[in-house]
Amino acid sequence: MQQSTYEKGLQRLKEVDDIAGEKVIDSLADISPDLGRYVIEFGFGEIYSRPGLTLQQRELATVAALTAMGTAQPQLKVHLAAALNVGLSRLEITETIMQMALYAGFPAALNGMFAAKEVFAEHDRLDRSESGGH
Repeated sequence: MQQSTYEKGLQRLKEVDDIAGEKVIDSLADISPDLGRYVIEFGFGEIYSRPGLTLQQRELATVAALTAMGTAQPQLKVHLAAALNVGLSRLEITETIMQMALYAGFPAALNGMFAAKEVFAEHDRLDRSESGGH
């Protein structure tokens, strides 16, 4: 039996965002569950599941776009965590953000870099707590 677009999207969302993506979808349940379903079906079941780009390439493109927008800090933070989750290095992420200074301006790049700083610190904090603080 063929997997539904929703099921395929949920699986891809878990691969990319782990629990952060699920939290975003859950936060929509009481106000707009349909929007959450669209994110899963279209965003992850259709777009993120297409061939042609790796998950790392998709996340770099997403980080670049959200940085350039300059108005999507919560979404940028989710995708910065996803970028780490799919194996991108901090250097790859910060260089992508820095590249946006050329195209989106210094304020957008600075905001992106400060978001990355927060996400990296949280990632380090979680790593320390999972390893028993060592």
